[in-house]
Amino acid sequence: MSYISLENITTPYCLENVNLNIEAGEIMAVLGFTGAGKSTLLNVIAGLTEYKGDVYFNQNNMNHIRTERRNVGYLLQDIYLFPHLNTFDNIAFGLRAGGYPDDEIKEKIDSILHLLNITHLKKRYPKDLSGGEKQRVGLARSIIIEPKILLLDEPLSSLDPSTARSIRKELKVLQKRLNLTILYVTHDFAEAKELADRIVVITEGQIKQLGSVHDIFNLPAEEIREFISAAISV
Repeated sequence: MSYISLENITTPYCLENVNLNIEAGEIMAVLGFTGAGKSTLLNVIAGLTEYKGDVYFNQNNMNHIRTERRNVGYLLQDIYLFPHLNTFDNIAFGLRAGGYPDDEIKEKIDSILHLLNITHLKKRYPKDLSGGEKQRVGLARSIIIEPKILLLDEPLSSLDPSTARSIRKELKVLQKRLNLTILYVTHDFAEAKELADRIVVITEGQIKQLGSVHDIFNLPAEEIREFISAAISV
């Protein structure tokens, strides 16, 4: 049974009659040219943009559920860490806003720092963190609220290949351990191949193909052959 279901989703100037089902515990990569509607798709799921149609989480209609009540983690390419807060306090921000007691906040953060191997960064401020360290702190902040769904919008595109590869491995471990359902927007075909259970390709606001990694790259639909060929040749 699908955990996320999108039915007839249409947004101003972008998505057009999109229907998509994502299974619980699945990593789905989202591919497409710039401006195709990939980020808008994530924003619809998070409740951050206006849309027509229906969004379901585990068969529950989410149309009138505010973003903060959808239990969704969201990590962007540009990590907006609070410059005046250290790592611990940046990660704790959402928990404090949710009214968690201090002892529970400490326990949760110590656990996530250990899980991501960044305990040594606990007291550092953003200006003293590398790009990869900032991404790990941002990831920790995204999952500290224990979301069921994690939306990732090109989170590793600004990192060097070695750091990006390391974080991808950590992400796979986290996904299995926390049973996260992940949508991962990327322009990097290597990322899609390494991470995804399935891939959806969007062009001009419409889904052109949904399938396994093998099908997308070896048996692309007519509508996406040019996109796949162009991207592979880069």
